[in-house]
Amino acid sequence: MARKIFKFRGYTLEELQAMSLEEVIELLPSRQRRSLKRGFLPRQEKVLAKMEKVDIENNNGRPEVIKTHCRDMIVLPNMVGYTFGIYNGREFVEVTIKPEMIGCYFGEFAQTRSRVQHGDPGMGATRSSMFVPLK
Repeated sequence: MARKIFKFRGYTLEELQAMSLEEVIELLPSRQRRSLKRGFLPRQEKVLAKMEKVDIENNNGRPEVIKTHCRDMIVLPNMVGYTFGIYNGREFVEVTIKPEMIGCYFGEFAQTRSRVQHGDPGMGATRSSMFVPLK
């Protein structure tokens, strides 16, 4: 079975990467389009500058991680393949950018709240559990 070719609004990844930033902006959803038309913030420009300095593949075969606190950066086509360490308030979550992530915010991939998993109540956890017979 043939693997499905990625397309974003009818364009392949290679076509998106060949486009200028203005052309890519017109393809994004309205919230992202409005944000990018106003220009990049200094912290977003810093992320783009770090990206230019880094090789996608390091000598060891492990990608070099670009650490950032900038959770409101929008994923652009030229970011595909890079690995970012996105801060979630406690640690840097390593995220490798895939073509399907284009147009999303960095913050969507580094959740700030973990899922709570409550276990069974133990002995003495509640008043009623004090009278549960032990086997």
